[in-house]
Amino acid sequence: MTATADAEAAENGLTPLADYLGSVLRRLRALPPLDLDLTQAHGNVLAEDVVAPHSFPAFDQAAVDGYAARWEDIAGGARGVGYVPAQSGRPGSRTVRLNVVGDLGAASWRPVRLTPGSCFSVAAGAPLPVAADVVVPVEWTDQGMAAVEIFRAPKRGYGVRRAGEEVAAGTLLARAGTYVSPALVAIFAATGIGHVVVRPSPRVVIVATGDELVDVGRGSQPGQVVDANSHALTAAAAEAGALAYRVGICDDDPEGLRGLLEDQTLRADLIITTGGTGTGPGDMVRRILSRREGSRTGPVTFTDVALYPGTALGFGTVGAEEVPVVCLPGDPGAAMIGFEVLARPAINLLAGAEPVFRPSVRAHLLETVSSPGGLREFRPAHVAERRGGGYTVQPLNGGPFTLAGLAEANGLLVFGERVTAAAAGSTVDVLLLDRRR
Repeated sequence: MTATADAEAAENGLTPLADYLGSVLRRLRALPPLDLDLTQAHGNVLAEDVVAPHSFPAFDQAAVDGYAARWEDIAGGARGVGYVPAQSGRPGSRTVRLNVVGDLGAASWRPVRLTPGSCFSVAAGAPLPVAADVVVPVEWTDQGMAAVEIFRAPKRGYGVRRAGEEVAAGTLLARAGTYVSPALVAIFAATGIGHVVVRPSPRVVIVATGDELVDVGRGSQPGQVVDANSHALTAAAAEAGALAYRVGICDDDPEGLRGLLEDQTLRADLIITTGGTGTGPGDMVRRILSRREGSRTGPVTFTDVALYPGTALGFGTVGAEEVPVVCLPGDPGAAMIGFEVLARPAINLLAGAEPVFRPSVRAHLLETVSSPGGLREFRPAHVAERRGGGYTVQPLNGGPFTLAGLAEANGLLVFGERVTAAAAGSTVDVLLLDRRR
């Protein structure tokens, strides 16, 4: 954001978005680390670097089913890789015959040694005999049991996995801040790691407020609005990696809201409320939480941010444990954008994840659009990769307030405070939404 944009926002009585986010995120700290069994670690973020205590593979082993042999015993006799047997199906004239002196499976543990002219029948994963440096696949042989004829000679080292070939003991497997994926769990287990130290997934409680709200399963009518927000924000928090809990609807009752939030501090690392952040007569959340009530409710600061949609956002702490609380607007589109801008980075920071913001790209705009001056706008859009590299982005109908646009979007167009119009063909910033399509 430029100094000019900051000045314009200040003149409008609004706090620049970048300044607001910085002030909020500086108040948050990653959750204390937790030692977890490997089976429970998936989905969390590492709190410490992880180093392999053992090599992988742990010993020399066969990579394919076949015959473990000495390469020099077969290199001079069988034909090379390009050899094709005669149409009769019988082997060619230049074959190698070796004595099969034993069978080795993945559970074999006694050390054995090859002697010249001999081989072992081996299964994939079986330990290699001493002196073996090649495994001939079964389909390149006559599959003999006491003796085997080899029709085709692989290169030296074919079908062999050496100890430590993939990971040597002492190798750094992952740094602190890395997301624990299923593949990472596999390499941890393979190198002998049973526990890892992680940041726990934040427990996030979502509360919708408003006398007008009714639960899903019915249509809205005058005086009643179906609560879409708490369901959507619970799903968004879960997508961000949180353990999300939907409390449901809280009426605009001061004591009821205070009591509900106090109760939720016992099981929450972050509370998200939606609704009541404005300055109207029914905006009870702002009126209640902005008051200092000792250790019970505050303080929570409500700020008018240079953000479109949804300028009114709240952040602070509640309860004796000072649990962070994010207060989002009641309009569904504004609540979802507010979540992306404020709540999602807060969840990532608590989880120790890096980076805390979604990735962004520069994209070629396909349609001319206008934007409100003095506000940073986030608009639903569809972004696509372009042949030859780069991206294109198509704004979706209806603007940022429409749920239909958000449901279709795989990205959010970002227009700065000084932008009032962006022409087709210009290059713009787009946040990528990591939804699977």
